[in-house]
Amino acid sequence: MLSQIPEVIEVPSFSAEAQSYLLGLIDGFSMDDALEVKKIERVTNHDVKAVEYFLKQKCQSQPEIAKVLEFFHFACTSEDINNLAHALMLKEAMTKVMFPTMDKLVEAICKLAKANASVSMLSRTHGQPASPTTLGKEMAIFAVRLSRERQEISQVEMMGKFAGAVGNYNAHIVAYPTVNWPQIAEQFVTSLGLKFNPYVTQIETHDYMAKLYYAIIRFNNILIDFDRDIWGYISLGYFKQITKAGEIGSSTMPHKVNPIDFENSEGNLGKANEDLTYLSMKLPISRWQRDLTDSTVLRNMGGGLGHSLLAYKSALQGIGKLQVNEARLSEDLNQAWEVLAEPIQTVMRRYGVPEPYEKLKELTRGRAVTKESIREFIEGLELPEEAKTHLLKLTPHSYVGAAVELAKTVDSAVNVINGSKVLETCR
Repeated sequence: MLSQIPEVIEVPSFSAEAQSYLLGLIDGFSMDDALEVKKIERVTNHDVKAVEYFLKQKCQSQPEIAKVLEFFHFACTSEDINNLAHALMLKEAMTKVMFPTMDKLVEAICKLAKANASVSMLSRTHGQPASPTTLGKEMAIFAVRLSRERQEISQVEMMGKFAGAVGNYNAHIVAYPTVNWPQIAEQFVTSLGLKFNPYVTQIETHDYMAKLYYAIIRFNNILIDFDRDIWGYISLGYFKQITKAGEIGSSTMPHKVNPIDFENSEGNLGKANEDLTYLSMKLPISRWQRDLTDSTVLRNMGGGLGHSLLAYKSALQGIGKLQVNEARLSEDLNQAWEVLAEPIQTVMRRYGVPEPYEKLKELTRGRAVTKESIREFIEGLELPEEAKTHLLKLTPHSYVGAAVELAKTVDSAVNVINGSKVLETCR
């Protein structure tokens, strides 16, 4: 960068050969090179200074660069280097690892929703039978929720600073007062694909990291909700799990097929959220112009992402084993004719039948309700014949409202991510 600033005459423009040599240090960086840096660090007790000394050693054999070795780390503080490295690591981790796995998860749930759009299911509110839905629609909810949070995560801009010891370009301006250092810094940071943060202390303020981690926590919380719901549906018998030859469910109970993938996912999400919550709360806080507490914490920023990734993969594995048990779903619906109290009393309201709620409450609350008792009640209502006929045709299986359509059209509801089309596999 300095070789491209005309005012810095002490660092002349590098030849193509010199530039190629510097790029070669990056592309050819090896494990032996890393060990050499660590060897130097054992003396310096400073990681960034060890890198500086390593680069100076490497460049002594290149004539052009050898003349300007002292311009390595010119006017920089260590955090000028570290904050950019952290931002680039996070960006690559999200782009190459986290987002593709999140997308696979949304795709898998989206497919589950559409495949079961018309499979009626008894809802449960407060754990009690409630108005029916479809299995597909309940899956569609999670696809849309996760997609929305995935989009929010993708909007977080990774930020960087390059402004010296306390963010004012103090040393830069003393050495070269005519250079527009803020502009140079912005050009350099943005050339790395990062958003430039002009208002900083010695450190980049880490606010974007907190925003990113909180967004991932929201995604994870939704997935915990999904894991627990699937766990519950498996417990109710709504899902069977496809088994593999040789697999063991319990060391003592041979019949068991435990929902371990969803349990593992939930456990890892909890650990991830704990780590990410601490990072989100700690990193934006630094005494005055900087203390070192952020440095030791940042060394652990991969843990929350790692546990999240394990959770996503466990959930995907579990989804791949699910097999819908329509007979069990139908059985529960056939035993819940009381859920038709809602549409009956709603139609009674429309046609001015007095005390509709109270009459249905007397019929259904704490009593066994059957198809016959519901039909007998409807027959005795003073309703237009068309309305009565419509109610008599209702069953717990058919009383699902717009659930089928909501599940079938989940693809159009899944949010556009990063300006691209909705997930193609949901179409």
